[in-house]
Amino acid sequence: MIKHIRWQATIAFLGAILTVAILGYLAFSFTTVIVPDVGGTYVEGLAGSPKYINPILCQYNDVDRDFCALIFNGLTDVNEKGEIIPDLATHWEVSGDGLTYTFHLRRGVRWHDGASFTADDIVFTIKTIQTPGFQGVPYLTDLWRTVTVRRIDNYTVSFTLQEPFAPFIDYTTVGILPAHILRNIEAKALPQARFSSQPVGTGLFQVEELSARHIVLRANPHFYGAKPYLSTVEFRFYPDYESIFAAYERGEIEGISRVLPEDLPKARGHQNLNLFSARISGYTLILLNLNNPNTPFFQNKEVRQALLYALDRQKIIDQILDGQGLMVHSPIMPDSWTYDQNIKKYSYDPDQAKSLLDQSGWVDSDGDGVREKEGIKLEFSLLTNDDPIRVKIIEEVTRQWAAVGVKAVPQTSGVSGLVRDFLRPRRYDAILAQWQELPPDPDPYPLWHSTQGQGEGQNYTGFAHREADQIMEEARRTTDQTRRMELYHRFQQIFADEVPALLLYHPVYSYAIDKRVKGAQIAPMIDPSDRFRTITDWYVITRRVILSEAQR
Repeated sequence: MIKHIRWQATIAFLGAILTVAILGYLAFSFTTVIVPDVGGTYVEGLAGSPKYINPILCQYNDVDRDFCALIFNGLTDVNEKGEIIPDLATHWEVSGDGLTYTFHLRRGVRWHDGASFTADDIVFTIKTIQTPGFQGVPYLTDLWRTVTVRRIDNYTVSFTLQEPFAPFIDYTTVGILPAHILRNIEAKALPQARFSSQPVGTGLFQVEELSARHIVLRANPHFYGAKPYLSTVEFRFYPDYESIFAAYERGEIEGISRVLPEDLPKARGHQNLNLFSARISGYTLILLNLNNPNTPFFQNKEVRQALLYALDRQKIIDQILDGQGLMVHSPIMPDSWTYDQNIKKYSYDPDQAKSLLDQSGWVDSDGDGVREKEGIKLEFSLLTNDDPIRVKIIEEVTRQWAAVGVKAVPQTSGVSGLVRDFLRPRRYDAILAQWQELPPDPDPYPLWHSTQGQGEGQNYTGFAHREADQIMEEARRTTDQTRRMELYHRFQQIFADEVPALLLYHPVYSYAIDKRVKGAQIAPMIDPSDRFRTITDWYVITRRVILSEAQR
């Protein structure tokens, strides 16, 4: 009897376990979760309007760049780490002498009008850039006019350089044009061509409607990469950022393309806004004219070091930029594969600044608060444009320098005249400026090589250092990444010691999106259009699915 009861108990126990297992399985199988679904529209406000929606002309206008990023593709692209990755090209090879790059194109790609993408489009685009009289940006035209492009077959194209140039691969990110639409239009007529308002690309989105009020982009059904959840993206045009905020408050838009530092408190006050901020490629700095006879003290390395030690850069970032900046220590971006984490860093140290100036013979002998040496006052003008934030910065800088016996006189100029009237002719003492949207390749040659210290060159300080020049030259020639890293580490060490300019901060770009829009993420950006790098993950529509299906 007892044995029979034990068997019954065992069977009952096993039955209970089986019941729990079945119920658990059913609960798991039929539990639902919310997941993104395809469809819906995202609406963003932009300050300004498009001029040339053309990938070889859009560099002049932020609004144009936004659209080109969504409509066009290059042979290559840049990922969030600043690395060059395949796009319209699947892969490429470089010849042993570093002169010829052969690209193999992605097959099956279609233009928005359904035509096939081929090597003819690559050749057409590059030859258009090379055409005399073409009105593109100099950094594109100057490089491509030295390159020979050759169509090998429908899906293979080669570029031959006159001499090895390691940063060349960066230039292959330029967007490609459709030869079948534009081949009968002269290069100089492209800005006025209808194509600029009715563009056809290979990108994630295509133009559905464009008017003076807005542009509507629809997801490209033939796109070869990851498809977006959003069906359409609409951009509405406003005269300024203040108008964009007002439009958001009226419920007209969901995204604010840029939030300026002075508008951050307002953005934070909106409970339904997600605020995104990311370092943008470039840095703000004070350029010192090393060849100005009126400022001979700038030729003294110890004086330059003292000026940097005397700056409380974090205070400027916190109090003037509302935290929208990151202190910079190198002319190479910190997310670059060549960035040297161990370079000398100048923390705020006014006592060290005073000591360096004393050791260099700059003392305040007459008690007027300004140091002098051999009858020359440590006094100069500090110029910037009339942007209110920059004006506040130079006023704060002059106060900080005054505390160590250096007199800087703040001055302002119109934005357009700063380069033309002061930087290019090298007619200044010191200038607060900004290098923006630096390319992924860390090549510092255009900004710091001695040959770029005159005329159209952008080495506006006149910095000339023999070893630094040799490093930049060799780093451009070799395609050996390890060697380039060694060279650029040494360049950064020289720069940190010589201090040819006073590096202040990396700008931070902020924008805001309504919380109704999900999936938006942020990453380091080269230019503002990189905020759309993750747009394939954005969504405004959801659906319920069984949990087990969602996990497949």
